[in-house]
Amino acid sequence: MLTAKYDELGLKTGDKVLDLGCGFGRHAFEAARRGASVVALDAGRDEVEGVAATFAAMVEVGELAPASLHANVVQGDALHLPFPDGSFDRVICSEVLEHIPNDVAVMRELARVLRPGGTMAITVPRFGPELINWALSDEYHNVPGGHIRIYRRSVLNERLASTGLVVTGHHYAHGLHSPYWWLKCFVGTTNDEHKLVKRYHQLLVWEIMKKPRVTRYAERVLSPVMGKSIVVYLRKPQ
Repeated sequence: MLTAKYDELGLKTGDKVLDLGCGFGRHAFEAARRGASVVALDAGRDEVEGVAATFAAMVEVGELAPASLHANVVQGDALHLPFPDGSFDRVICSEVLEHIPNDVAVMRELARVLRPGGTMAITVPRFGPELINWALSDEYHNVPGGHIRIYRRSVLNERLASTGLVVTGHHYAHGLHSPYWWLKCFVGTTNDEHKLVKRYHQLLVWEIMKKPRVTRYAERVLSPVMGKSIVVYLRKPQ
């Protein structure tokens, strides 16, 4: 389930891509499938080991050529990226900045490692749906490593522009996911056995795996109205 659109990002075969805060690798895997040379970075050891294992499995089944040509997985700190200036053609940072107190410092690091003329996709939770989550549940955000802020698009754009990047566009994503999280916040975020939560989760898994026409249409209609994430695209001036 991708949040960023690779065509909007301008991803091409052979591009060097940084997936910052890669989690368990959804954006990194797709970039590698499209022929990019990927660095997937996360602070968590479990995430890094999981992504490395999946890349190895993709090579084993022939989905990718030898991993050294396509992917490198790094455990690291977003505030101090271990890469020279201008190392990457494309940068993806999905659902990370809302967790980090000094978000502008991370934005500066991302801008530093992006080459002049390169492009970036930043995604964070959208203001309206996220505000509902916070109103329904303290447990949703008031936990170690949880969300510490809710971004308005204007504030996010202003902070990103302060690093010298130019905003080129935006869209909203995952309209079907907002009601799921409202439901989770209402019944308890750890209450995965609730009947409605289980049923809705099954719907989302079906949508991700099968991509039926009805849910694709629902996503197109719902995402502009109540998409859970906002995606901002940027370019570093030459």
